[in-house]
Amino acid sequence: MATLRDIRRRIRSVEKTQQITSAMRMVAAAKLRRAQNAILAARPYSQRIWATLYEVGRRESGLEHPLLRPHERLERLEVLVISSDRGLCGAYNANAIKAATAAIAEGLTEFRQVVVSTVGRKATEHFRRRHSLAGSWSIGARVEYALAVEIAKHLADRYESGEIDGVVVVYNEFVSALTQRPQTVRLLPLVPDFSRVRSYEPDEGREPYEIEPSPAAVMEALVPLALEYSVFRGLLESQAGEYAARMTAMESATRNTEELIRSLTLQFNRARQAAITRELVEIVSGAEALH
Repeated sequence: MATLRDIRRRIRSVEKTQQITSAMRMVAAAKLRRAQNAILAARPYSQRIWATLYEVGRRESGLEHPLLRPHERLERLEVLVISSDRGLCGAYNANAIKAATAAIAEGLTEFRQVVVSTVGRKATEHFRRRHSLAGSWSIGARVEYALAVEIAKHLADRYESGEIDGVVVVYNEFVSALTQRPQTVRLLPLVPDFSRVRSYEPDEGREPYEIEPSPAAVMEALVPLALEYSVFRGLLESQAGEYAARMTAMESATRNTEELIRSLTLQFNRARQAAITRELVEIVSGAEALH
């Protein structure tokens, strides 16, 4: 049976753990607010890119770009998996890895070979033991647009050169502080997502855009930008989901430590009461023996 000293030592240990989990919850909550603001700031720009692509494509249906053109052969698919660099965020990374594993299995039904690229140390550690990685990156403390540009250039160069014939990205979409939904999205060939564009009706037959210098030049500039921003938005969604998952996990851990402290305190009081009772019995027994 545990002694009073052992129980007291364990209570102090759990209290220190509670301080850590509570601090981590507050830090994650503060970072989540910043990540949410970043997503809200990115969405209008993303929507404007797709709206412009929609308008250019609507006017000039014959325009082409290497990143829009599907390959005739389907030899190799690249799966880009976005996770976090750190743990202690519940099932966040496990869900992303599970969705990526399903995407790899599904890709093998269409392509002859699947290669993996990873963003985040958790995905890198998992897939490095199972696949030869085509590329790996760390997110760091904050998502930078330069990272999205680097990843998009890596994917675009490999697609245009014919090293790969398709790209799928897997990440956790931020829905709310309690919900992060794994998403599997086809990146290349780039298919404009017109569902992101709000419907509009040109007033009195006037077009909402004047395309200069030419539709082909605008398409040449916008298609790589759309790919970069698709990657960037995936990184933002993923990091916001990470902070939300960590905040929820640390809040749950803090509640568990509170329950454990209450249980240990009750156990400590019972053990102390039993010790006091035992000492009283010994005193009474000794007094009776003297008489």
